[in-house]
Amino acid sequence: MTLFGTRIAVAVTAGTCAWFAYRHPLTVRATRRAATIAEIVALTCFMVIAVHRPAEFHWHAMSLAIMLIVIYLYIPNRLTYALILAICSTATFLVLSWQAANMLPADILTMSLLLILANTFGAVAARRFNTVSREEFRAQLVLKDAADRDHLTGCFNRRYLHEHLMPTELARAQRLSQNLTVVLCDIDYFKRINDTYGHADGDAVLRAFADLLKQMTRDQFDSIVRYGGEEFLLILPSTDLDGGQHLSERLRSAFAMMQIRSSENGNVVRATASFGISTAHFGQMATSYTLHDLISSADKMMYEAKRNGRNRVEAFQLC
Repeated sequence: MTLFGTRIAVAVTAGTCAWFAYRHPLTVRATRRAATIAEIVALTCFMVIAVHRPAEFHWHAMSLAIMLIVIYLYIPNRLTYALILAICSTATFLVLSWQAANMLPADILTMSLLLILANTFGAVAARRFNTVSREEFRAQLVLKDAADRDHLTGCFNRRYLHEHLMPTELARAQRLSQNLTVVLCDIDYFKRINDTYGHADGDAVLRAFADLLKQMTRDQFDSIVRYGGEEFLLILPSTDLDGGQHLSERLRSAFAMMQIRSSENGNVVRATASFGISTAHFGQMATSYTLHDLISSADKMMYEAKRNGRNRVEAFQLC
């Protein structure tokens, strides 16, 4: 009856932990905690079974070796936790074999070497697996960043704008009943810069302007998108029209005063930019505007700034 109860306890614990992992979005810490609990219960019940069946300690050793490999490689947990559980369970099993089993010293030595080999192989394999997993995760982050960002300026690209920023920023503004402001920036006479100084200096101007945008916006809150060749889009959550105008005027003035020196030929390039702003307030009353509407309105304001002489800011409040 005791052996049957221990097997039921292992099955219930493993099933419960697996059910929680499947039905609930567990954090990494919670997943590791569930794995550790399941492993402790399983190993404890295994020791109880071994003590109640002392004549089968040879087979118990083989079973424990398989369990150790499973703990190291197939149950998601920290390597440190797996190592502690495996070593403690191995030591406990060997102590029980001395006390409860009628075994020759040579048999116990052979059994000990088997378990040491299982621990060594499991730890080395788990370490290698963790290293490969971390390298794969880093590679995925690099590839994702390369897919989401413009390689020249480091700003987000149009794909990221349409797939991520448009739905998330609009949903946040609607959920929190906040203002959402977009600013469309365009470097004035950029083709003339390329024709006069060369594309290398044109790239230097783009990088300098992008760096200025990053320095003067809120990190991890505002979003900067390279919208076109020399066009950049700012998405400013929780920002009203006055805030967007104030930021744009600071950007316009700072960029106009910059002296951009090319790293290739030492040319000093001066440039200006035009800014179009559009703001909408997503309050308690429903609004049919989307982020695409805001961008279209900002685009019209940017061309209005171009028509009015460039190096200026034009703004419009949608609602």
